[in-house]
Amino acid sequence: MSLYRDDGIVLRTQKLGEADRIITILTRRTGRVRAVGKGVRRTKSRFGSRLEPFTHVDLLLYTGRSLDVITQAETVRPYGVPLIADYPRYTSGTAMLETAERFTPVEKEPAMRQFLLLVGGLRALSDEAHGPRLVLDAFLLRSLAVAGYAPALEECAVCGTPDTADRATGSRVFGIAAGGLTCRSCRPPGAATPSVLTVGLMGALLRGDWARADMSQPRHQVECSGLVAAYVQWHMEHSIRSLRHVEHAAGTAEHAAGTAEHAAGTVEHAAGTVEHTTAIGGSA
Repeated sequence: MSLYRDDGIVLRTQKLGEADRIITILTRRTGRVRAVGKGVRRTKSRFGSRLEPFTHVDLLLYTGRSLDVITQAETVRPYGVPLIADYPRYTSGTAMLETAERFTPVEKEPAMRQFLLLVGGLRALSDEAHGPRLVLDAFLLRSLAVAGYAPALEECAVCGTPDTADRATGSRVFGIAAGGLTCRSCRPPGAATPSVLTVGLMGALLRGDWARADMSQPRHQVECSGLVAAYVQWHMEHSIRSLRHVEHAAGTAEHAAGTAEHAAGTVEHAAGTVEHTTAIGGSA
């Protein structure tokens, strides 16, 4: 029996038998590991609650024939606790967990940079340092960069021409399959024409320029998110199911903001009416 210790983020769990679970973890040194948590579904389990998605855990495992076995688990930080109460942040975090698993297709292949990206992303979400969709898009773009699929944002992805802006309008052309921005000569069919500020936001998220990202306008954030979601799923050759929930959460939040704005306008209108009525009464 070979014992080893590692720490990692729980990506997902699935039932095994009557009381066990298979725990999928992205670890710091070993990479993605699938291990059995024996008896963790029992009420009196020693560490069942520590092996939930989003939790950063320190583990002691031993190598099994097909699946490793967890013998000890200590919580480092339960990122899920603050996320569960905030649906937009929770859905963004879920998409990050799913993406991290997709970007580590080979079990026990070290993926330190992917692990550190995930920890940093979950920390930013739980600390509410930035908007949840901005954090998710930054995580996706940097994960693409780690995997060698970073979009070209400063030159043509096809021919390498440094200036891709249209001289008349200043707009850019973004080809998902082409690998990023393209010049007019290399423009693929169906390419998008994002705003210059949207392209700038993508670059800021990729570089970690949060001062610029946080100041971006909502319409550019929405356009950026659409491009990033399409780009990552194209190059991974696999859909990310959690992104549908993220888009729903963003739409719900936008609707709520619109409702609040409408309510504020109604209150302001009512206040104006009362003021007008008071003025009339006073003159009478």
